[in-house]
Amino acid sequence: MTAERIEVSAARVRQRDGELIIDVREPAEFAKGHIAGAVNIPIGELAAADLPDGPVMTTCGGGGRGGRAADALVEAGHEAYSIKGGTRAWQAAGMPIESPNL
Repeated sequence: MTAERIEVSAARVRQRDGELIIDVREPAEFAKGHIAGAVNIPIGELAAADLPDGPVMTTCGGGGRGGRAADALVEAGHEAYSIKGGTRAWQAAGMPIESPNL
């Protein structure tokens, strides 16, 4: 099964409604800048993670790992979506980013 890929604007609405964004990059990548409010669960640790009930969104830098992570979550029975273009698309759209350089 394949998770739905959603646009940044839809992801922002979902986030405002309380849906969790999971950044599946490695901690060092996450620390360089990430979607404000996202939690870091590296893709290799996602299967063992204690996820909340309800839908979640996944992201990475450009969308590749986030898409694979969302697909794996859907296969495991979770409701998951991947943010198209990842964190770079989010930032390009002017959405809030947490970064040590800001």
